Amino acid sequence: MDFQKEFPLDPELCYLNHAAVAPWPARTAQAVSAFAQQNMTQGARAYPEWLKTETELRQRLQAMINAPHWRDIALLKSTSEALSFVAQGLEWNPGDQIVITSDEFPSNRIVWEALTKHGVKVVEANLHGDDSPEEAILDATTPTTKLVSVSSVQYASGIRLNLEHLGRELNRRGILFCVDAIQSIGAHQFDAQRIGADFVMADGHKWMLGPEGLALFYVKPGLRNRLELLEYGWHMVQNRGNYDLKHWYPAEDATRFECGSPNMLGIHALNASLSLLLEVGMEQVEKQLQHNMSILIDALSSVEGIRFLSPRAPGSRAGILTFDIAGVSSNNLYQALMARGVICACRGGGVRFSPHFYTSEEVLLRAVEILKEVLRTKR
Repeated sequence: MDFQKEFPLDPELCYLNHAAVAPWPARTAQAVSAFAQQNMTQGARAYPEWLKTETELRQRLQAMINAPHWRDIALLKSTSEALSFVAQGLEWNPGDQIVITSDEFPSNRIVWEALTKHGVKVVEANLHGDDSPEEAILDATTPTTKLVSVSSVQYASGIRLNLEHLGRELNRRGILFCVDAIQSIGAHQFDAQRIGADFVMADGHKWMLGPEGLALFYVKPGLRNRLELLEYGWHMVQNRGNYDLKHWYPAEDATRFECGSPNMLGIHALNASLSLLLEVGMEQVEKQLQHNMSILIDALSSVEGIRFLSPRAPGSRAGILTFDIAGVSSNNLYQALMARGVICACRGGGVRFSPHFYTSEEVLLRAVEILKEVLRTKR
């Protein structure tokens, strides 16, 4: 497959920002255009077909995380909303402990800290000590730990956790396991059942190459009833097509977390994006992304004064490479790179590059050459 045909990016750009917001594949733009045209000329005449697309998206998301069934997939607005469903939906008692990490994105910190008013204690595990990140997290647990919530890949440092090891031990200890997988799903293979995750959530606008405003939410089927519902509406009930029912019950499947009308525009877009990833195959996507990371690491290693802030070993890295340069402001460097068409981010005290599987070697090497040119002007 010729990946480049799906990504007709401006040739002046080196797009290395998939850990923030990714560009859409061509097929996604075409799906949105076709959906808009249909709305303009036919209104909602084809709504039954749109519902089939919605089901197809759930099936594709099921395949992306190996959920037991597509009915276990809820479609929410964001990762933050899904995390809030867990944080506010579980029953908490004073003295309960939650373990997160010191590196978490605010979405996976604020929702837990909001529980401290109920006497819940939030503990941060240090991922940069002498122990492995997984052991640091496990060492932070106590007999009062009710839940551990981690990002599968840390957004700034790019640390990729061994979720299988972590989940196996947490399951043994009877501790709930929540995984913010926004920096994993679409970048490498992910198996919610193998890692023993109780809750998984991820927006579609990063590695899944979709739009903002649509996220997957997976709850282990046996735990769905443990989450108190926070939002109510016509869509989250059993027999939701019968609008005359006076007595209602929450849907038994994951749609119980979807209170109102679906984001059909986003559904058509994300469904098209996932069709590409699954057509390529996540094993091949991960292999190609790791190949690109090796090229990028090798090229950046020749930059004078560089310090890598992300893991470089194949087993512990994802698609994020953050670095700084001795004697150079990372924020100034980021702004200079952006001005030259290297689309990246400033995170964790460094400049963050995040290519994807389709990123060409030419783009990677050109970005490094631009970096060197910028540094020559600053030294």
